Amino acid sequence: MAGNAVNHDCERHIGISFTEHVAESQHRLSPAARGELTSLLLHLMMAAKIIARETRKAGLVDILGLTGRTNVQGEKVQKLDDYADDIIIRNLRYTGHLCVMSSEEHEDIITIPERYAIGNYALTFDPLDGSSNIDANVSIGTIFSIQRRVSDGPTGTRQDILQRGKNQVCAGYIIYGSSTIMVYTTGHGVHGFTLDPSVGEFLLSHPDIRIPEQGRIYSVNEGNYYRWDAPARKLVEAFKSEENPRGEPYSSRYIGSLVADFHRNLLYGGIFIYPADAKSPSGKLRLLPEANPLAFVAHNAGGLATTGTQRILDIEPKRLHHRVPLIIGSRKDVEFAESFYSGGTGA
Repeated sequence: MAGNAVNHDCERHIGISFTEHVAESQHRLSPAARGELTSLLLHLMMAAKIIARETRKAGLVDILGLTGRTNVQGEKVQKLDDYADDIIIRNLRYTGHLCVMSSEEHEDIITIPERYAIGNYALTFDPLDGSSNIDANVSIGTIFSIQRRVSDGPTGTRQDILQRGKNQVCAGYIIYGSSTIMVYTTGHGVHGFTLDPSVGEFLLSHPDIRIPEQGRIYSVNEGNYYRWDAPARKLVEAFKSEENPRGEPYSSRYIGSLVADFHRNLLYGGIFIYPADAKSPSGKLRLLPEANPLAFVAHNAGGLATTGTQRILDIEPKRLHHRVPLIIGSRKDVEFAESFYSGGTGA
């Protein structure tokens, strides 16, 4: 009987499109809403479809390799990175739903041109996370975060972008790999959709994702081991030994693409660790376009995200490109990691 119930439930979700799912959720959770967030997400999905198309044929056109430009992060910009950034901006700036945007690739905020209407939301995004792996055909992704406008005046400002992660109204990512998958949350569960190229639509494939309470995978770049502080080194050693919540060694899995590592751990359980180190004492990952949206997803899937000493969603951003350490994943694994920074297990 239990097996039949599972099969029936799976069949019930087959064929539900992202458009249908978002509209139904809006009707159920916010019947008085005007559909602005839904429309904004649909425009973002259109941009994702275009990026997915170009990613699949990247090796056949002049879109691989470096542009010769360095972004605000001091990183060499990939051609596909530039392309994805441009596609997202051009597809969303005219919708009338945004007051301002912010991208990892831009030093300052991206204003909405005067010829377009100004909306009630602010969008922060990383157009192509993991772009340094593009030439190696490793899974890459787009990460996004949406907040409600908080500023007054004719246009949006930095104030609309510089909000704590707990203020997000929607966040998620699109991963471009063997298939294109979009995962998102509006604070009421986490859902995944897979792009069906034959119909050009994202279809519900992962309803109500819940990250396992405890995993068996740790993901970290151990090449930086000797730059880490003592708590980070002791934590990783614990995951490699029997001195951890499972009582046996965890498996090491590290792709080097944040969105790909996070997505695997979200489905299977585990922990992703990017601690501060001697080279990046304030952390390496960006709070607004990377850590906040993934933390919002993790939280709504039953997981946690922290710097080790502070929950990610509680951090007040001081600048557009605020960097933080990131420890994110299964709840028990992250709580175990926090104990190393609080004078507990790892003291």
